[in-house]
Amino acid sequence: MPEMRFRSLLIFSALFRVFLILYGEWQDAHMEVRYTDVDYFVFSDAATLMAGGKSPYDRLTYRILKLRGVPEKLCTYSTMLWLFNPFTFTIGTRGNCEPIVCSMILWILICLMNDHILQAAFWYGLVVHLRIYPIIYALPIIILLDPLYFQPGKKPTLVNWSSSTSKSSWETSYTKITGLQYICNFFSSLITWRRVMFGFVSGSTFLMLTGLCFHLYGWEFLNGALLYHLTRTDPRHNFSIYFYHIYLHYEDEFSIVEKLVSFLPQFIVQLVLISRFALDLPFCLFLQTLAFVAFNKVITAQYFVWFLCLLPLIFPWSNMKLKWKGVACISVWIGAQTHWLMWGYLLEFRGKNVFLQLWLASLLFLAANTFVIINVIRSHVYCPLFRPLQSNSSKSVKDD
Repeated sequence: MPEMRFRSLLIFSALFRVFLILYGEWQDAHMEVRYTDVDYFVFSDAATLMAGGKSPYDRLTYRILKLRGVPEKLCTYSTMLWLFNPFTFTIGTRGNCEPIVCSMILWILICLMNDHILQAAFWYGLVVHLRIYPIIYALPIIILLDPLYFQPGKKPTLVNWSSSTSKSSWETSYTKITGLQYICNFFSSLITWRRVMFGFVSGSTFLMLTGLCFHLYGWEFLNGALLYHLTRTDPRHNFSIYFYHIYLHYEDEFSIVEKLVSFLPQFIVQLVLISRFALDLPFCLFLQTLAFVAFNKVITAQYFVWFLCLLPLIFPWSNMKLKWKGVACISVWIGAQTHWLMWGYLLEFRGKNVFLQLWLASLLFLAANTFVIINVIRSHVYCPLFRPLQSNSSKSVKDD
């Protein structure tokens, strides 16, 4: 019976998305604001060029757009967070490729949880080639592949969900491997077979695919897919707090240092989150992605899907109640976004000079994201993905 309900849920969500695609055709033809995203036309034009034996970069604006032991009922509710989330089903039906990338990220997690390291590495190299942002997941994955959890001839043991949702159920068993001892173990066993193979396979996959595209399309591909993102200066309005400064100084020549300095806040926040939550991998990836998007130089609505696909994985480990903290987080985040969209509409469709108001709305949206991050962390029950293998010792750590 639960299987039938879950299957019905998937079928209904699929039919709902088909309906939205059809509705999008009507809205594009009859309303001022189009439903279909510009990326759909970018990909369509690029595919047409490639089918004709030409480079996709001949199109001027083309760029490479880059549950463990949870009860059945709770698992269903968590899945609904993705299937019926307004952001996910609209982004997925407007012509964006983000749901495909999200599916690959989730598959990588499944492979890691089942000790399929080589398969996870292949898909990781592929997804970084398609979208550069998952490169931020490399360090926490490497940290997770520790001999404390992975030993020759033994599968890692997942930590199952506990209905008590309190630290007391697992905290005692982890006190022996936290803090200074874990840091010492990490550096003493930094080079292990799994880490080396994950790095080699994922790196080789990425380099081979990148090399193939470079062979086909040359420096135009390399700049559009990779280098462009490092020094990107986009004057068009978006949710980022950096857009107004770029807009005002776009005609001036930005130095390389100026173009790269915006990565510093991102880099610091990423290191802090990884150092604290790397062993709780799904939660770490969620926080990393949310923070990465919030502090990025360019933010569009499709980026929100990057972290929303990970939300169902952390939901069972959250003590946040819908009333009132949950409602507060949703209201603040949606409210700040709606406030920004109001000014964006006045600028783009009404031609009003509201750049300053739009930038202030971007600051408010950053504050809203920070508010959500803090409350999600405070409400989360920290729970490492794997349980330390009982036979592990310092000797086995060194010998791995």
